[in-house]
Amino acid sequence: MRAPTTAILRCDLRGVGRSRGLRALAVLAGWLGAAMLASATPARTRPAALPSDVGRHPTVAVLPTPASKHWVWVNDFVFPHMADGTAHLVDGDTGRYLGTLSTGYSYSHLVLSPDGRWIYSPETYFSRGTRGKRTDVVTIYDARTLDPAGEIRIPPKRASDMPVMGDVALTDDARYLLIYDFNPAQSITVVDMKTRRFLREIPIPGCAFAYPSGPRSFFSVCGDGSVVLIDLARDGKVVRHHTDQLLPMGADPVTEKPVRVGDVWYFVTFDGRIVPLEVKDGRAVVEPSWSLTTAAERAQGWRPGGLQQLAVSVPLHRLYAIMHQGDLTTHKDPGKTVWVYDLATHRKVQEIALKRLASSIQVTTDAAPLLFTVFIDGPDLDVYDAVSGHWLRTVTDVAATPTVLVTP
Repeated sequence: MRAPTTAILRCDLRGVGRSRGLRALAVLAGWLGAAMLASATPARTRPAALPSDVGRHPTVAVLPTPASKHWVWVNDFVFPHMADGTAHLVDGDTGRYLGTLSTGYSYSHLVLSPDGRWIYSPETYFSRGTRGKRTDVVTIYDARTLDPAGEIRIPPKRASDMPVMGDVALTDDARYLLIYDFNPAQSITVVDMKTRRFLREIPIPGCAFAYPSGPRSFFSVCGDGSVVLIDLARDGKVVRHHTDQLLPMGADPVTEKPVRVGDVWYFVTFDGRIVPLEVKDGRAVVEPSWSLTTAAERAQGWRPGGLQQLAVSVPLHRLYAIMHQGDLTTHKDPGKTVWVYDLATHRKVQEIALKRLASSIQVTTDAAPLLFTVFIDGPDLDVYDAVSGHWLRTVTDVAATPTVLVTP
């Protein structure tokens, strides 16, 4: 076949100009290719026609409300590119990925409204992406569609720190959003979520974070172990009371990562001692402390660690703690086991062996809770039965650098 084909080509190109000859060659080559393809491909393998897009319209998925108690928001600081913080929603029962939010620079975590309708996210943006004029806002997202539903400008002072739950919180009546500022003066930005406007900035020199303690009150922890109690009175005035030292801040200080049950906040020290702080009616009282470890366990170096190292189940009256072995300087290290305690007796009732290291844990708020774990240096989310401790599933590739976990 090669010789006749060559001859045909030569014959076609004789006696014609260069341009006409090239066109003839192109046509002939196309004809030969089509003929060869047709002879090699049976007619029955021809692809079906694509469905027409005429009359079709894009749709938006809608999440059910209220949210399932077994959903979890995985907040991502995104250390490799901090200008692009994200939050990822996952169904713990199925492992299904439900949605994501883009949350700006040096992102901490979102807050869910009690009625399940809204998601509040303090965010920071720069006019040139990583530089330029800074703008801080609270973005309000629709919890059903995850679309932005509003934006509230706030002073450009929001703290850029390692994310912790005390960075942002709602007062117990859900009226005011409290945002920790550091620039380097320390203060709390108060946003009225009913009128959707910035209300005021409250200086808290030498103190940090916001921990709700009543319908319109909160407290911040100070460097000397005292706390400042703040009440946002209905007449618009701020009532402030600064206590004496209450929390240990010496050789074995408390961390800034407590968990709450009712009026009591459970702080934990580097060495694993639980310090309950009851804050009620404008008063703060420290209850007797107790240890997560026995003398023998302390001798073996067991202690709590991680970023979100404690979680509680209120229905079960249980406290969960990430544990590892190390010296006092390892209080931020992850662990591969979670110890569970009865909050009434202070006794360890269970040890949950994890499939992989965890730096953050969270327990759902229902009577049949799930335990979620993530490691800041890994992309996966692990799900356990919080009662039996059995591993249920792993959701892979959820986040780049997952930090704190938030559940409805």
